[in-house]
Amino acid sequence: MTLQAFSLQLDGQTASGLRRPGTGRRVLALHGWLDNAASFVPLLAHLPELDIVMLDLPGHGFSSHLPAGAGYTTPAAICHVLDVADALGWERFTLLGHSMGAGIASLTAAVSDRVERLVAIEALGGLRGPESETAQRLHDHVTASRTTNDRPLRVFPTLAAPIRARMMANQLSEANARLLVERGVCDVPGGYRWRTDRRLMLPTAIRLTEGQIDNLLQAIACPVQVIYASPAQAYYPEPQRSERLKHLRDGRLAVLPGTHHVHMERPAEVAELIVRFCA
Repeated sequence: MTLQAFSLQLDGQTASGLRRPGTGRRVLALHGWLDNAASFVPLLAHLPELDIVMLDLPGHGFSSHLPAGAGYTTPAAICHVLDVADALGWERFTLLGHSMGAGIASLTAAVSDRVERLVAIEALGGLRGPESETAQRLHDHVTASRTTNDRPLRVFPTLAAPIRARMMANQLSEANARLLVERGVCDVPGGYRWRTDRRLMLPTAIRLTEGQIDNLLQAIACPVQVIYASPAQAYYPEPQRSERLKHLRDGRLAVLPGTHHVHMERPAEVAELIVRFCA
């Protein structure tokens, strides 16, 4: 079926994304940090039956930036995901997440029994923060939040530079980098600039400890398929990332050779795992 753009109004804020209707399971897909709904487009050809809604999370893609004074926090993101499901009329659904989106998806599954299955790509439970870094992390967040940033955003005369930047930063092919960039920029006089809310670049105020993440993972009641790329990312190393699975009641792990955006670069192999899991 045809890929459709959509927008939902939630408490005065616009939640946008892409939808590919299908006759199979209802799947809500959550992208990674500074990505957007186009992150999941390469998978679609290999997932012909699933009814997939690919969301632009707040501050990303075509979705609204949060209003002044509102923070991009994990609890707010979880509530947003459930609000979107309400607006779609979905009481039960599967969550598919990549990176930051996988962290949000796994914590949503920990607190809501509406999630019937979870597919977590390149993250599970979110990034941890050692207790010894708590004060410094909060200090850095508060300082950065109170610093006025009036510098105009950079304008790119063509898409070549941002596409090249995404290719280098994320080891993406040109075609996949273009998918993310074309949905991640807007037209302005003189060219293009990023749509993304610059507040997403602020240091995270507080991170969960590994013990807190363990407790949340233990609360996930639904089946979970975790997909990691090898080699592991430096910020989410082995054996930490694989050991998290021991806290799941019903979890399974697949490791594929590839980069952080393995779902974009190896879509057929990732989709095969998803189809088998959702059968």
